Amino acid sequence: MPSIRNTFSSLTSRAVHGVWRRVRDAGAVTAQRPGPYTFRRIGTGTRLAFPQGTLFGTPWIELGDHCVVGEGVTLTAGMMPDLDLGPDTVLRLGNGVVLGRGSHIIADTTVEVGDDVFCGPYVYITSTNHSYDDPSRPVGKQWPRTAPVEIGSGSWIGAGAVVLPGARLGRNAVVAAGAVVRGEVPDHAVVAGAPAKVVRRLDPREGWQPPLRTPAPVPVPEGVTPQELAALAELPEEGGLPGQSGSRG
Repeated sequence: MPSIRNTFSSLTSRAVHGVWRRVRDAGAVTAQRPGPYTFRRIGTGTRLAFPQGTLFGTPWIELGDHCVVGEGVTLTAGMMPDLDLGPDTVLRLGNGVVLGRGSHIIADTTVEVGDDVFCGPYVYITSTNHSYDDPSRPVGKQWPRTAPVEIGSGSWIGAGAVVLPGARLGRNAVVAAGAVVRGEVPDHAVVAGAPAKVVRRLDPREGWQPPLRTPAPVPVPEGVTPQELAALAELPEEGGLPGQSGSRG
């Protein structure tokens, strides 16, 4: 009997996972299969994983080419559904943008995300913040403040980071996990903390300041196969990639 139950359980598990894989594939949103959504643009090769998070204001949202939008990602334009937001795009993702699982981009006014921006899971980017000017009224009932957000191309935003209204990140900026970003972040800067502060910058003459603590990664030589890389992992510490010296010095 235990053997029969185990076999039945295994078959049931495989069936459930097989059905779920098919559901996820069918529910993904692409330019060819937009589902119930009317985006202003979905670029070539872009895919929104299923299940999606909250999506509204999609006629004012543009997604560039080859974007990867993870499960449960929320993308909204406007403060609520069914608003007329005018002729211009409100939320724009550039080409090659990656949004990790559970991330949110809330665009009540313009949010621009440049090309090749990578976001870890549960990143929150918003152009709107609560106001608390009137001490006699609940904060949630006061009219919010909005300010455009711009994230420069090539930037990396770590898991759980928050980007607040009015933030402007330069090119190839790095936002540490859990950071809360407001204001200006220069090109090639690393910010961390809440509120986020610059902890490292690239000086044109001196390089990274303060200096990086780890050496730059060694690129894999052209022509090395996955099988050779797997075999390399089994070599002793003094081993190296084909064509490289085993010395660590």
